[in-house]
Amino acid sequence: MFNIFDKTDSQIQQDVVNEIKWDPSVTSAQVIVTAKNGIVTLRGNVAHYFEKTHAEEAAQRIGGVRAVVDEMEVGLMGSFTRSDEQIAEAALNALSWNYLAAKNVKVVVEKGWITLTGDAEWEYQRKAAKHAVSQLMGVIGVTDHIAIKSKVIPADVKKSIEDALKRSAEVEGRKISVTVNGDRAILSGNVHSVAERIDAGHAAWMAPGIMTVENNLKIAH
Repeated sequence: MFNIFDKTDSQIQQDVVNEIKWDPSVTSAQVIVTAKNGIVTLRGNVAHYFEKTHAEEAAQRIGGVRAVVDEMEVGLMGSFTRSDEQIAEAALNALSWNYLAAKNVKVVVEKGWITLTGDAEWEYQRKAAKHAVSQLMGVIGVTDHIAIKSKVIPADVKKSIEDALKRSAEVEGRKISVTVNGDRAILSGNVHSVAERIDAGHAAWMAPGIMTVENNLKIAH
């Protein structure tokens, strides 16, 4: 019986190419995909930073991919270009209007690259802030330096993470070991794909009081 994780590099490469073409949020046909030992490298130019992140996520969804290296460049043209002042103003407005985004966030823009600093109580607030500014015209990259400052660390946080992993349709929780050291969650064990590794990390981030997730999960076919 064929195992979706027992793929040759050429099969992985073609699957990633097809997935990127299938994703309507990636319009560029200039993304070059290579694969070696299950490590996928993306090169080429895209019209917007948001397409760059979606192409990377598309590659991570493919079974057999052990890691993704993003070497794509954002080449803004024509109506996509904005001044740093325009981008900064738009970023502040996007954060202000986003219900989920952390509110104590500062924005620095340099040559189209946004750097976010400040505090958030939850990981979803940090992710929402980055997502909000990543879609803006003129943005070529986003660096997220928002820190998690939670007030609560429940005694059963380890069990909460383990239960969340068991509930996940994408992750086999019984194969993952969870260690909690203060406000740090450490994940170890094996998963089948990059997507499962990311999903497990997201589950750990959802636990109250967790400020750092050390994701040591390995891709095992």
